Amino acid sequence: MTMGKSVRKAVIPAAGLGTRFLPATKAMPKEMLPVVDAPAIQYVVEEAISAGLDDVLMITGRNKRALEDHFDRAPALERTLELKGDQARLDAVQHASGLGPIHYVRQGEPKGLGHAVLCGRQHVGEEPFAVLLGDDLIDERDELLTTMIEVQAKTGGSVIALIEVEPSQISAYGCADITPVDGEGYVRVNSLVEKPSVDEAPSNLAVIGRYVLHPAVFDVLEKTEPGRGSEIQLTDALQTLAAGVDEGSGVYGVVFRGRRYDTGDKLSYLKAVITLASERPEFGEDLKAWMKDFNG
Repeated sequence: MTMGKSVRKAVIPAAGLGTRFLPATKAMPKEMLPVVDAPAIQYVVEEAISAGLDDVLMITGRNKRALEDHFDRAPALERTLELKGDQARLDAVQHASGLGPIHYVRQGEPKGLGHAVLCGRQHVGEEPFAVLLGDDLIDERDELLTTMIEVQAKTGGSVIALIEVEPSQISAYGCADITPVDGEGYVRVNSLVEKPSVDEAPSNLAVIGRYVLHPAVFDVLEKTEPGRGSEIQLTDALQTLAAGVDEGSGVYGVVFRGRRYDTGDKLSYLKAVITLASERPEFGEDLKAWMKDFNG
């Protein structure tokens, strides 16, 4: 019975080409784009570690070496900063390399999110695990992942994160048809639809990039045929689990109403950078004053 096993492993898919940010991502991974003064991927790893996940697996691809370098030690750089007496920057550099054990597996071909998750099967084994997508940054003050882990332990199924969006925006997301669970802070997911039209959407609850999955998802992904975009969709596998009756079936949702920053396209990325920068104590007030005076 897998229900009793604690969640301690995180899978972070990071093999995408980042075409929305070309030419910036021609030679640099999208995940390394800076959000103020740390790459986006660092926020995601920090979130996993803060939630008690002590084993991180990153699914990478070609031209992603910078991800490994960022979380590795840099002795020459550290020594230079030490000799300069620049303790603040030295601490920042060492923080990234000290976050915890990070492992890497290559996704050989870009076959979709479902395939990327499947690449983690050997590492994860028969344990429930978390999946964190790099386009969604969750504010460190909001414990979404911790809540999802608690729900997974209670239900023994898989758990997805949901947000309420304007009905006119639902076609940009996976969408959940749900049933409330009496007396609980989570919902039962009846079915999932990937990017439905506004008229066909069963709700305004959109799936965002946090999952806590039962390992039964791996068997389902092995049998899942390519779907939208000729890719193996994680949504399709979750749909199968939602409709199933075997151990590990059942999908539940946590409706998140906290602070989320989307870095998935240029405009939302810029909004995320400005929002987070405006909260920094060393220059946030100056930035907000400048924005108030800025008229383009």
